Amino acid sequence: MSSAAVSVPDATLVVRHPEPDSAVLEFAGHWLSQRGLPEPSDALGELQAAGVSRLAFDARQVAAWDSGLVTFVLKLLGETAARGVSADRAGLPDGVRRLIAMAEAVPEQQTGRTGARPPWLARIGAGAIAAARAVTVGLGFLGESLIAFGALVRRRARFRFSDLLLTVQECGPRALGIVSLISFLIGLILAFVGAIQLQQFGASIFVANLVAIAMTREIGGIMTAIVMAGRTGAAFAAQLGTMNTNQEIDALSTMGISPMEFLVLPRLLALIAMMPLLTIYSDLVGILGGAVVGIGMLGLGSTEYFEQTRAAVHVSDFLIGIIKSSVFGVVVALAGCLRGMQSGRSAAAVGLAATSAVVTSIVWLIVLDGIFAVVLNVLGF
Repeated sequence: MSSAAVSVPDATLVVRHPEPDSAVLEFAGHWLSQRGLPEPSDALGELQAAGVSRLAFDARQVAAWDSGLVTFVLKLLGETAARGVSADRAGLPDGVRRLIAMAEAVPEQQTGRTGARPPWLARIGAGAIAAARAVTVGLGFLGESLIAFGALVRRRARFRFSDLLLTVQECGPRALGIVSLISFLIGLILAFVGAIQLQQFGASIFVANLVAIAMTREIGGIMTAIVMAGRTGAAFAAQLGTMNTNQEIDALSTMGISPMEFLVLPRLLALIAMMPLLTIYSDLVGILGGAVVGIGMLGLGSTEYFEQTRAAVHVSDFLIGIIKSSVFGVVVALAGCLRGMQSGRSAAAVGLAATSAVVTSIVWLIVLDGIFAVVLNVLGF
């Protein structure tokens, strides 16, 4: 193909060698995708055979061009750069140069591409490294949160009290609707399940015990935490992820304001304060839901039902649920804020951060609830 034209209708490409170690690609005609274009492999084959180290372009004879020319040049530049060939782009049209610069500025997404799968040992190693890195980042974020909380105790934390009040309103009063609905239905379900079994033994009255103890010790706290993870934890991740996209977090750091104190601490305090209150409210609504089944369907008297509930539930049951809910609130807040701070700088990354916050929160909530169950069983509670 030396000094010969690779011809395709309305688009021609000629390779000239002004010097032994250099080449000039001359484009001519209409370089339009729908008209058919030369293949980059032909030009690459000749350049490789000639062993050139410098490449230039001449597009003065191009009458019209579209993305086909841009794609051709991009492929050519990628292959020649991999072989150490330097390229002078001055001979390309200005529009082509700008489009190529934009394409090279943003890394190509690998979505949908399939490559050689690494060996199983490499996959295990990569997974272990990723898990260790995630644990390290999580522990570091927890440490920074404790430092920010220490600054609050010393009255040196820098955040706006109005932000704390606004977050409290978002985490507390505005969550009552969904918490009420979920807790009431959970109480109904527990009562239905218990009634089916207890009626076989003529012990329908113990439905009150089942609902009350289950709601106060376990279900009220964990269900409220899961609801807050999907509602508030995802909101925290989306808010901080958007701030990260807009470089607002970088601006705070530039001004000497700790993002942990200004952004994370108010959200952490708000959930720690609201989760126990929401859990108590959830317990009461769940017991009310169980009462609807016990009184309305099992024929139990209202006084009898609530006296049985009062006798079954002790202060320790409420305290266990409250302590759990406080820990759950910390988990939801930390997971949401951590994923938000780790978010990339795009709209898609913000959505992924919100999803990851919910998944992380729910996983840790279940793990911690299991740990609580084992510890309380060992302690005899």
